[in-house]
Amino acid sequence: MDKYTEMLVFSKAADMGSFSAAARDLDLTPSAVSKLITRLEDRLSARLFQRTTRKLSLTAEGHAFHDRCGAILHEIQQAEDAVMALHDRVTGTLRITTISAFARIQMIKLMPEFMSQFPELRVELELSEREVDLVGEGVDVAIVLSDGLTDESLVARRLAVNKRVICASPAYIEKHGMPKSPEDLVNHNCLTHSSISHFNDWEFNTDQGVRVHRVKGNFHTNSASALHEAVKAGLGVARLATFVVQPSLKSGVVVPLLQEHIVDSSTIQLVYPHRRHLSNKVRVFTDFMVKKFTPHAPWEVET
Repeated sequence: MDKYTEMLVFSKAADMGSFSAAARDLDLTPSAVSKLITRLEDRLSARLFQRTTRKLSLTAEGHAFHDRCGAILHEIQQAEDAVMALHDRVTGTLRITTISAFARIQMIKLMPEFMSQFPELRVELELSEREVDLVGEGVDVAIVLSDGLTDESLVARRLAVNKRVICASPAYIEKHGMPKSPEDLVNHNCLTHSSISHFNDWEFNTDQGVRVHRVKGNFHTNSASALHEAVKAGLGVARLATFVVQPSLKSGVVVPLLQEHIVDSSTIQLVYPHRRHLSNKVRVFTDFMVKKFTPHAPWEVET
């Protein structure tokens, strides 16, 4: 009995929330996936999924099995990577996760060049604003905005400083005035992120040291790119990463505010699990990204 295949199919269905989606990803038929899951449940004498016509969700037993399967499948992948590293092939699937704004604006445009260098490599890119368990979820590389790395099981490579800017459109400033100090923001419509709470805690340098202002306004979104568009449309004031807003700053579509008070508090890091044998696919991707983003990030280079 092929327990590896059962684990792989089960984990894919759990991750994707659908037998049909798992079947497409694994190049199987939905009926084959369903039969494998049923066989697995019969062997374990436990129901792993709750199935309805609209939703597929894990049972308590399913969650426990999924946690262990992720670690086991990751170990198998590491074993394969170690062997492949001996003959320098760059092959297999590279699973990457990062926030949507960085992927859309900075990363995806680099993928044609990277993938043309390694035609045997398959890339899976997940866009997520949440903190991802790299080992447990079988992710090879994460690109994160971080104030520091505390997990000793991970290795981090610095890509760039995550500079931020408070900005608004000229039309908004003409209508509502220019804030002179961080305290003035209480009289302005500050645009906020709806799914990352600390994104709305804006830090400023003041005569009393670094102070945090919890901002609020009447527009919320879970996308930094959408916040950028809202600022350009004159909806209000936002704090955005320069990798998002730099083209608009250069063109004058938006203008920076309170520049003397801005705090740069994090870095953009490429993170991967600490391994005795670093796989070729992770090594070449890491080297490629470091080369592209250091010593100067693309958005900081004058054109």
